[in-house]
Amino acid sequence: MDRQKKYWYALYTKPRHEFKARKDLQAAGLEYYMPTVTTLKQWSDRKKKVTEPLFRGYVFLYGDEAERYAALQSPAILSTVNWNGVPAKIPDWEIENLRIFLSEKHEVFVGDKIEKGTKVKIAEGPFSGVEGIVFDNSRNERMLAISIDFLNRSVLVRLPAQSVVKTKEKETADA
Repeated sequence: MDRQKKYWYALYTKPRHEFKARKDLQAAGLEYYMPTVTTLKQWSDRKKKVTEPLFRGYVFLYGDEAERYAALQSPAILSTVNWNGVPAKIPDWEIENLRIFLSEKHEVFVGDKIEKGTKVKIAEGPFSGVEGIVFDNSRNERMLAISIDFLNRSVLVRLPAQSVVKTKEKETADA
């Protein structure tokens, strides 16, 4: 009997049910990934560190078709992200890039020689081979954004200028 190939799938969750979906996937013995970030929240009377999903409304499942169907049995999960009516399969490298970015805790800055909108490829370090586009942030520092295209989301990371190589002068203004 042929085993079906496993792929990464993005699953939509009910609003604010990402942690419940993760718990359900874990209880079902399914392989999942739910990237999180810890942020400092300010209320009128206190500050508190809060762990939140990086992508609100999504968890990622690594499985075959039967496992994807089993994941959809969770009351916290609404559906699979589809592309042209077919469950969208996320390339392994996109999930791996995301894991690399989130495991790296350093904050370093890109020099001013790389202009906003320049497409770059990382030449060295833990992100070697990853491509992205340089952004400006509010403090006028350069950042490299790596995008998971079908989710229309970007992850930003600060990198030293010597670790990136330009691949194109600029992306289109509408990018």
